[in-house]
Amino acid sequence: MAYKEISAGGVVFRRDGGKLQIQLITDRYGKISFAKGKQEPGETVEETALREIWEETGIKGTIIQPIDIIAYKYEHAVHGEVDKEVHYYLVESDQAELKAQIEEIRGVAWYEPQEAWEKQRTSGYDNNDFILEKGLKLLGIEV
Repeated sequence: MAYKEISAGGVVFRRDGGKLQIQLITDRYGKISFAKGKQEPGETVEETALREIWEETGIKGTIIQPIDIIAYKYEHAVHGEVDKEVHYYLVESDQAELKAQIEEIRGVAWYEPQEAWEKQRTSGYDNNDFILEKGLKLLGIEV
């Protein structure tokens, strides 16, 4: 029986005077990504997503709907093979001010949707492409 690990996070968006903006983080490896992290005991997956977004970016958000789940396996030094699931949600925020948690990530910023897509395509993780694409589609934006 493989060890199972669940993480959760979100594609965070806000409307700034009617203009849509997407939040992207720069992770500790310098890659573009979304705020996410491991589930803690007793948390629902949704609670994990919102807590991690708040911890990493200083944003309190509201889950609009699930986007998708990325599943993969990796080797862990202690547990051996780990079945990893990352649950992504579309999360709305009404806050503008971002506060990056520098222990965990290098930075966080808001981007126009097209710019966010370019950044993801050039500096993000391949398996996040369809998460952002799906998130944007749910917001009515085709890339």
